[in-house]
Amino acid sequence: MAMEVTQFLLNAQSVDGTVRKHAEECLKQFQEQSFPSFILSLSSELANNEKPVDSRKLAGLVLKNALDAKEQHRKDELVQRWLSLDVTVKAQVKASLLETLSSPVPDARSTASQAIAKIAGIELPQKQWPELIGSLLSSIHQIQPHVKQATLETLGYLCEEVSPQVLDQDQVNKILTSVVQGMNASEASTDVRLAATRALYNALGFAEANFTNDMERDYIMRVVCEATLSSEMKIRQAAFECLVAISSAYYEKLETYMQDIFNITAKAVREDQEPVALQAIEFWSSICDEEIDILDEYGGDFTADSDIPCFYFIRKALPALVPMLLETLLKQEEDQDQDEGAWNLSMAGGTCLGLVARTVGDDIVPLVMPFIEENITKPNWRQREAATYAFGSVLEGPSPDKLTRIVNVALNFMLTALTTDPNNHVKDTTAWTLGRIFEFLHGSTMVAPIITPANCQQILTVLLHSMKDVPNVAEKACGALYFLAQGYEDVGSASPLFPFFQDIIQALLTVTHREDAGESRLRTAAYETLNEVVRCSNDETAPIILQLVPVIMLELHQTLEAQKLSSDEREKQNELQGLLCGCLQVVIQKLGASETSKYAFMPFADQIMDLFLRVFACRNATVHEEAMLAIGALAYVLGPNFVKYMPGFYQYLEMGLQNFEEYQVCAVTVGVVGDLCRALEDKILPFCDGIMTQLLKDLSSNQLHRSVKPPIFSCFGDIALAIGDNFEKYLIYAMPMLQSAAELSAHAATADDEMLDYTNQLRNGILEAYSGILQGFKSSPKTQLLMPYAPHILQFLDTLYHEKDMDDAVMKTAVGVLGDLADTLGGHAGPLINQSVSGRMSLSFQLYGSVCNLTHQMRMENTSCGIISVQVRATV
Repeated sequence: MAMEVTQFLLNAQSVDGTVRKHAEECLKQFQEQSFPSFILSLSSELANNEKPVDSRKLAGLVLKNALDAKEQHRKDELVQRWLSLDVTVKAQVKASLLETLSSPVPDARSTASQAIAKIAGIELPQKQWPELIGSLLSSIHQIQPHVKQATLETLGYLCEEVSPQVLDQDQVNKILTSVVQGMNASEASTDVRLAATRALYNALGFAEANFTNDMERDYIMRVVCEATLSSEMKIRQAAFECLVAISSAYYEKLETYMQDIFNITAKAVREDQEPVALQAIEFWSSICDEEIDILDEYGGDFTADSDIPCFYFIRKALPALVPMLLETLLKQEEDQDQDEGAWNLSMAGGTCLGLVARTVGDDIVPLVMPFIEENITKPNWRQREAATYAFGSVLEGPSPDKLTRIVNVALNFMLTALTTDPNNHVKDTTAWTLGRIFEFLHGSTMVAPIITPANCQQILTVLLHSMKDVPNVAEKACGALYFLAQGYEDVGSASPLFPFFQDIIQALLTVTHREDAGESRLRTAAYETLNEVVRCSNDETAPIILQLVPVIMLELHQTLEAQKLSSDEREKQNELQGLLCGCLQVVIQKLGASETSKYAFMPFADQIMDLFLRVFACRNATVHEEAMLAIGALAYVLGPNFVKYMPGFYQYLEMGLQNFEEYQVCAVTVGVVGDLCRALEDKILPFCDGIMTQLLKDLSSNQLHRSVKPPIFSCFGDIALAIGDNFEKYLIYAMPMLQSAAELSAHAATADDEMLDYTNQLRNGILEAYSGILQGFKSSPKTQLLMPYAPHILQFLDTLYHEKDMDDAVMKTAVGVLGDLADTLGGHAGPLINQSVSGRMSLSFQLYGSVCNLTHQMRMENTSCGIISVQVRATV
């Protein structure tokens, strides 16, 4: 097999499907039968300059993929497989890869670089391959530029794979020195400079100590800024990408460089090629993001305790920055509205202008209005569109007081332009701008409403007319109607939309049937808008919403009857089924919210459930998600009566809980189990053995995405609340799982925000499980069964108490659990609480404060405070 690997690699790229499939099967068989020989053959193939380029390139790619995977459980398996290889085999593979870095074939070098970085990502954290960094750095000083280029590329990939904690500062300094030297204008090879610049981008995360040193930071910044002026476009682009990364990672270190950076970026935006200009704009967008986050977090009130102060770079640059961005709006592309993935200078400039508006608020308005007034009526469509885009971009950020008068003047002009402007680009942007007006300056909180009974009919007439326009304009008109309806969600019976409900719904249904509704997301936008219109309906319009039910049911039925579809048609059909299920979910929720409309809806329940069950026969994750969510809504409306559907539905519920690969389906199904528990209460008991078995399997699986696990713990609580002390037989399985997860969450590393969020979700899920179990056993003669678990629960609460910055949601749930514990276990819990919690630095005072805050909040929200009094007695 090893002798034939070249041919198999070539055949695996054959245009002949049969030849390709046979080769792929042979390579897979080789890997499974003898992984050491397989990986040695691949590394040897890659290193051999006599072999064909195509076979070498694929050998490197297959080797790299044998070391890494997207799914965490698979990644862990591959890491362990590599680490368990014989030392000699690993040494040979690594030697072959390092040898390949000097190959004259660029593709071979690049693939070897990636494979070396993957191995480094596995071995360096294990304190293996310590000589790698030194070996690579010695190669940097080679005379041949291609070797230097490959080595720098490898260092860049290595920094992407390895966390900064793995390398010591001396290694980091040497890597950065080599990379920055490679970027110098004195470097003759453009390939080397490009590789070095890209490597610096990945290495910036390692440079924290270097950026605190003024001399080292100055040197790095000087070299990066010089690289933005290179004669090679790709180097300029990569250098600006470095500046973007620096703006995010080292915002607080930029003050002394900002004037130079503005000059460099302004020149690039106005004069350079688009890929470079886009990155120059992205720098300012990144600065906006940083300042928005800082201002949101601290509210402009900075103290010595603030991690990063706001330097107000955007406000200071405003007089020069805004004109530069406005210029970009005039650089549109002819077909940009038809291309969903389009991104160009005009779009980037408008996006940045919007971020600037969010950063500085009112101050942007006087800088933008002259541009709008000058261009909005010009004969050239580019000027009219740019003016409209500028107006729409600055509607989020400034205060309503600053914008209301301007918008009132502009509204009639916009409505006229949407119907009469001869250019589709202008109409597209006008409809989008109207949507922005309705999103940010319309709603029950507005002191001076933009939409009044006097102009509402005109607005609706224009939007419904524009929904007949070309797809991209119609899609934006749907979006505008969406935000118009959303602004009336909380106004009860006073919505001026109600007289036009029938016309609105009919117009949206007509859009969904357009032959070109598949273009520009038009059909999706129409259904999303229809859903929002339904949400803002009331009892007065319920009969109209009820008429929707058979219409949507018929459409869903027709998609299920379609036969012999091509793969493209099947994909479109699945998308439509998902939209229809989503629409039915919203309709069911709305009609179920009132006793009168709920009663009128009931006759449709059997047919709807039958349709949902038929939908599950379609193997599509998105459709399954939407159908599951709709069934959850139906269960909520039907309550205990839903039990008659459980025998037919249970198999699909189980399938959803077993769907590890499409974990979003699994997560939604877990949520539906909770809905069923609340709807059926103890009638869910006959199905609990199967549900609990699958939930426990899910928790034990390394294949299931971790985000699904916190809701599973919450689901334990839902089940216990539904079946009460019948949960007894699950305690011996569920409680050890909860205890293990509690210990894991107590000692979890929360170095980054993502991990911190997950840890808090996990803690909240565990606490909700404990709360549900405790409440489920309340007033039961079997409460003593929980006593052995009480010390563990209190230990978990005690651990949370010692957290420096406990999440508010976790705190509230923890307070609830302590109250549930005292309420359910009564006098038995008192001594334990005193020993484990109150006796340790008076947790009671912290909980008492939380209880007082919660009590006040619940009074404000007119929520029952019954359990709170129990918690006060339990803790104080």
